[in-house]
Amino acid sequence: MSSQSRIVITGVGLTAPNGNSLQEFRANLLAGKARIAEIDVRHMGKQPAGVCDFDATKWQKRKEIRNGTRVGSISIYCAREALIDSGIAWEQIDKSRVGVYLGITEHGNVETENEIHNISQFGNDTKYWTHHHNPRTVANNPAGEVTMNLGITGPHYTIGAACAAGNAGLIQAAQMLQLGEVDLAFAGGVSESIHTFGIFAGFKNQGALGSHPDPTKASRPFDKNRNGIVISEGGAIYTLERLEDALRRGAKILGEIAGWCINSDATDAVLPNPQRQAECVRFALQRSGLKPQDITIVSTHATATALGDIQECVALREVFQNCPNTYINNTKSYIGHCMGAAGALELAGNLPSFADGWVHPTINIEEIDPECALPGLVVNKPHQANEVNAILNNSFGMLGINSALIVKKYGVA
Repeated sequence: MSSQSRIVITGVGLTAPNGNSLQEFRANLLAGKARIAEIDVRHMGKQPAGVCDFDATKWQKRKEIRNGTRVGSISIYCAREALIDSGIAWEQIDKSRVGVYLGITEHGNVETENEIHNISQFGNDTKYWTHHHNPRTVANNPAGEVTMNLGITGPHYTIGAACAAGNAGLIQAAQMLQLGEVDLAFAGGVSESIHTFGIFAGFKNQGALGSHPDPTKASRPFDKNRNGIVISEGGAIYTLERLEDALRRGAKILGEIAGWCINSDATDAVLPNPQRQAECVRFALQRSGLKPQDITIVSTHATATALGDIQECVALREVFQNCPNTYINNTKSYIGHCMGAAGALELAGNLPSFADGWVHPTINIEEIDPECALPGLVVNKPHQANEVNAILNNSFGMLGINSALIVKKYGVA
């Protein structure tokens, strides 16, 4: 194997608040259909959130669902759907040469909070604490549940990279394929964040929890009246292969991983650093051999926080000067912030642009914030591009972790 091996995407499986397949997800993005509901959050009452509605029993027995985790079920569903989409003859695959690399924001909070609540109903007697707690809460749980469900005996682990984690999972998988550690990778990001009240309380106390009388409009990046994040669950997992292996089996190729970068702000735990974000994008472009003018779609991270959106716009203005054929969009306006799954889901929603040429818009913008008025920003209605050749997927996270991933149309030089 060589570090120069080309890595391609051959399958996608996902669940998002507004779709349980790439086809459904994409149709709703082009139609401008958000799906955010109000849910009851322990200690906090009703809050807007993105809730997935997929059939976990499609790939798991009910006992497995009870003993496992919500994020494990999300991961299994997405991995199984990606496998089907890839057309891989699974029974012929050496399972010891398959890796699972899933990005997560946090893990274990849900199960621990639930157990503390449960035993509080019984005088805090720990005999009521579930014996499933430890395997449910270890950080590798989502990836580990996938290996058990699919019989994978190769490496598995999660990548804790805050809200940059979806990109980080894909980058890790690409690197492991180039190193020859595996021949096939399941990679992406997953999240069960809406099932923990702690993340809601934390964002509320930071003044960063979004709200709106109409929950479908609560997530409104770039809008002048945006007021914070809408917390969501979801997942997107891809099958990644070396190009030569994909061609050998006659696989359909959805896109080629062209470049990436992960770097750190090293300045603030919460406030993004636009200089480091711009640097991250430039390094990804350098690795890909592309210029800013070669990027057709910039999929933004923008979470609808007051300062976060502006900081990203500062970075994008710095990099994408004189790029009349570069279009900018955002997916969180439809589904909220899926945390560890965000980057992977946002990339998935844009991948079909290689085939159909459409750029889905950012919705819920009633009045653009002047500081977010970027050239090329697609607002409220889809835009038909002449041709989509390359997508830049931005994902940034707390503690100043930045990730930029470039995927190009296969066959484009």
